[in-house]
Amino acid sequence: MNPSSEPPLVSIVTPSFNQAQFLEQTILSVVGQDYPYFEYLLVDGASSDGSLEIIQRYAGRLAWWVSEPDHGQAEAINKGLVRAKGKYLAWLNSDDIYLPGAISKAVTSFSRHPEAGLVYGDVLAIDEDGKPINLLRYGQWSLVDLMSFRVIGQPSVFIRRSILEKAGYLDPSYHFLLDHQLWLRMAQLAEICYIPDRLSAARFHSESKNVARAAEFGSEVLRIQQWMDNQPALASILHKDRKRIQAGAHSLRAFYLLDGGDAAASLREYLRCLSLHPPILARDWKHFLAAFFNLLGFNKLGIMYKRLRRSNIKGS
Repeated sequence: MNPSSEPPLVSIVTPSFNQAQFLEQTILSVVGQDYPYFEYLLVDGASSDGSLEIIQRYAGRLAWWVSEPDHGQAEAINKGLVRAKGKYLAWLNSDDIYLPGAISKAVTSFSRHPEAGLVYGDVLAIDEDGKPINLLRYGQWSLVDLMSFRVIGQPSVFIRRSILEKAGYLDPSYHFLLDHQLWLRMAQLAEICYIPDRLSAARFHSESKNVARAAEFGSEVLRIQQWMDNQPALASILHKDRKRIQAGAHSLRAFYLLDGGDAAASLREYLRCLSLHPPILARDWKHFLAAFFNLLGFNKLGIMYKRLRRSNIKGS
């Protein structure tokens, strides 16, 4: 067979640390995919909760795995990405799962869009028991959309190796928006393409960063803003769309401040968003109202908001 006609290899990396409750479901969702040309790498951060026993049980299905201390999620993912051999790459956290056909759909999208540096689909939000609670729909977004902090669901993102290598790997100094900062770097180099289909399920539970440490995301919004200001390739976009981009940053910070319980600070951020670019606030009106009513002390509405938050993420 001519090597050029062989189906492309896809590499999937799972970073893991003390997620034994969900890890086996994650592994099974990868090894059960209908696309046979993939390798699976698992990077565990020296878990002590029984994860190692689960990993050893499936060691025969893994191209490579390790269990050793690391300095966080970005370092763990990078360990796997550096070892990966696939033309296309992705990482799937140890509490998320791929839906059937996810890899096949990504490969098909890459073949139809050879200019794409990354492709992404919709994400099903699930609870701790795996029950669906919402469908997170995205759209065909641009670099300026990403710069305006329209966040796409990382579990449904697949990336082209050649573009990743040009952009560089994950920056280990980021702990919350590490994926978004990488998408921004890649989107400067190549197109991003939306797949109008659900590819993965993201699990929202009390220990997930999106829920347990929501308020800490805001600091990284500011960091990314500062980083963008120092990117020459983004200068013309920043000059043209700065108000929209700043409004998006205020909106995302407001979103996470509200989750962290600071309704007053959240409302101030939303009002700054409104003054800069009202269409951004129109997109996030539900969260704006939640901040307003929380500030007034409507506890029942606050509880309703928390339920909404667990079934909704930024960018949907």
